[in-house]
This record gives sequence, C-alpha cells and structure tokens, in this order.
Amino acid sequence: MSDRERHFAAPLPTLESKRLRLRPFAPEDAPTLQAHLSDGRVAETTLNIPHPYPEGAATEFIGRHSASWREAKSATWAMVPLAGGEPIGAVSLRLTLAHHRGEVGYWVAFEEWGKGYATEAARRVIAFAFDTLGLHRVEAHHFMGNPASGRVMERAGMRAEGVLRGVVFRDGTPRDLALYAILRTDERP
Repeated sequence: MSDRERHFAAPLPTLESKRLRLRPFAPEDAPTLQAHLSDGRVAETTLNIPHPYPEGAATEFIGRHSASWREAKSATWAMVPLAGGEPIGAVSLRLTLAHHRGEVGYWVAFEEWGKGYATEAARRVIAFAFDTLGLHRVEAHHFMGNPASGRVMERAGMRAEGVLRGVVFRDGTPRDLALYAILRTDERP
C-alpha cells in the first residue's frame, strides 16, 4: 500500500491552526450546520448551498463525508474554535489526484465573518494538501461579486489567475468565477 493509499484508508485526520480545530463533522453537528446554512447570506456566496436550505440536508451532507474521503474524492472539515463549542463553518478539499490537484472551498457562519477564520482554515488545508497528500496545485474560485473571498485566497497565499466567464449557473443565471491558485513550489504565508 502506498503512502497516499494509507492516508485514505485511515479516517480523515483532525487538523489544528492557531485558533481552529478542523475536524470531521459528526452527526450531532447537523442542527448547527442546518441553522448556519439556512442563512441566505451564507448560501448566496457559494455555488452549491441552496437557499432555502432543505430540512434534513445537513444530515445528508455529513453522511457523505467518510465515503468521499475513503474514495479519495474530497475531504470536509468542521471549523471549530480551539476553545470548544459548535462548528462555525466548514472547509473542504476536492481532489483530482491524477493531476496532483485540489480545490479548496469554505464557508463561515455569518456571525463569524471578518474574523479571519476562512483564511486560517484555508492556509491549514493548503499545508495539508502539499505536505501530507503531496499535491502540486491547490486552486479556489469565488463569484465576482464576492471580493472578500478573493482576499481570503490572497491571504492564504494564492495568486489570481483570471476570470472564468459564465462558467457556472447559480439560480438559473450564468455567473463568472475568479480563479486563484497556489503551487507547492510557491512561497506560503
């Protein structure tokens, strides 16, 4: 078994940063997750969170995480303050191992916006992607109308690479995405 295969055979590891514990979601996180994702302000900044957020969707979402990790498709962590408490957001890494690439994504509960949690979580996941999984490139996207997410990406060490025009549809409308990326060989903050 290769080192990479060993990573995915084991449970998703818990990661820590200065203020956050990034841990796998647990079934008991579903009510908190449901409440955060029912906030339209959170949903409108993301591609895949519907609004209104369907009842029971949080439980379904959590239930898919273990299999996605074992199948080397993605990793999803709950952002929890080191001091304890409920999840305040999530960070994920979607994997394309054939190309040594990952895509980081995140959301933070509205009450926690502007506190640097997304940047801290993204930096930690980027380090995991390069140092543990051996990826070469990590990228991220944000809607053009969400420059705060672009600042998170820049503070996480990513560089703007361009705009993908009309590349996705959100609520039936074509949307542009800004593309950012960092390579293993780039300097990290």
